[in-house]
Amino acid sequence: MRGTKTLRRTFIKSALVLATGMATLVSPYALAKDYPEKEELKFGFIKLTDMAPLAVAYEKGFFEDEGLYVTLEAQANWKVLLDRVIDGQLDGAHMLAGQPLGATIGFGTKADIITAFSMDLNGNAITVSNDIWEQMKPHVPMQADGKPVHPIKADSLKPVVDKYKAEGKPFNMGMVFPVSTHNYELRYWLAAGGINPGYYAPEKGDTSGKIKADALLSVTPPPQMPSTMEAGTIYGYCVGEPWNQQAVFKGIGVPVITDYEIWKNNPEKVFGVSKQWAEKYPITHKAVVKALIRAAAWLDENNNANRPEAVKILSKPNYVGADYEVIANSMTGTFEYEKGDKREVPDFNVFFRYNATYPYYSDAIWYLTQMRRWGQISEQKPDSWYMDIAKQVYRPDIYATAAKELIKEGKLKAADFPDFATESGFKPAQVDFIDGLTYDGTTPNAYIDQFKIGLKGNEKP
Repeated sequence: MRGTKTLRRTFIKSALVLATGMATLVSPYALAKDYPEKEELKFGFIKLTDMAPLAVAYEKGFFEDEGLYVTLEAQANWKVLLDRVIDGQLDGAHMLAGQPLGATIGFGTKADIITAFSMDLNGNAITVSNDIWEQMKPHVPMQADGKPVHPIKADSLKPVVDKYKAEGKPFNMGMVFPVSTHNYELRYWLAAGGINPGYYAPEKGDTSGKIKADALLSVTPPPQMPSTMEAGTIYGYCVGEPWNQQAVFKGIGVPVITDYEIWKNNPEKVFGVSKQWAEKYPITHKAVVKALIRAAAWLDENNNANRPEAVKILSKPNYVGADYEVIANSMTGTFEYEKGDKREVPDFNVFFRYNATYPYYSDAIWYLTQMRRWGQISEQKPDSWYMDIAKQVYRPDIYATAAKELIKEGKLKAADFPDFATESGFKPAQVDFIDGLTYDGTTPNAYIDQFKIGLKGNEKP
């Protein structure tokens, strides 16, 4: 395999050099300007199924088609991953959508990180232990066949949390990182059910996020979620796949809700690079985005026909390393809740359709509203500030350049993408949230003001 890749690499490189040399007979810049400034790249990822575009771009040769020779390396946790992008050990990485934003505004590590590619929509779930599920069940509406009515709201968890609180017991739950989608989704679900997940107060030196909390959320790396819950350290968690389905397979927990049911087609991961790296290697960056777009399209094409092959790739130990059956449970359009309760969820993982790969400003602003809601942004900001940060971090201009080249090359069609001539970067107002609220990215403060639980205006915890 490696020998074949080396021969392919030599051939592509020779062809590009030859083509560039021939082009200089007409114009010295005709093709040379499109040759990547850096071809040897190392990208990081966490062992989750939504790293799939990276694995597919590597395995299907899309990186090499762009003259890029990539090494993919699993990272221990999200902090290590971000730090290694910042210090240059990694050229880029599969990142939590909140990481480039959190770094840019200085929550945690301060650094200028950008993204020109959104890796997927949906893909997460909230799982509780068997014991907590048994305590929740009396409060969960049931269908005629005895199975729960979905979506299951946190209203059914609230009596359990109240009981623990009355007995003086902390109700501990896990999420993967303070600026992760998982943290905000878990908080959103809990708060919609009347459970306060607590506030951050970084200006007071408090980054625990547990001020005034009914449920105490802490960080656990994704692959460790099931074992941490099995040990009783946490009673539930929000994580990406395959670590919810793993709990089902191990018989230790029940996924009660997917993030698709919390916020339909929510943005999840992004591909992040440092701003300095992007400015130093613009052609390389564009080439990376092109390869990732092709990988995402491959993952969704023909109504997910390629997903079984993708699952085989992801099950390799150097990628996700979970059993094929565990990964396939969600990646192939189904999701298993309580053992034996498998339901059709065709959009559990979306990689390309619905313009999933486009870096919308409104997606960035939603994350920022949640950072303000829970105190990670310690004071009120004007609407214009949210837009300014979104434009610093999210780079649809780079995405559009990459996409237009793919269209010109005949690899994808214009209809596969937003209309770049008219696209504003803002999705229409979104209403598919579990609490029924409407999100309009152009009015972030008005959105924040709608929440019953959460900071608003000049409030501090």
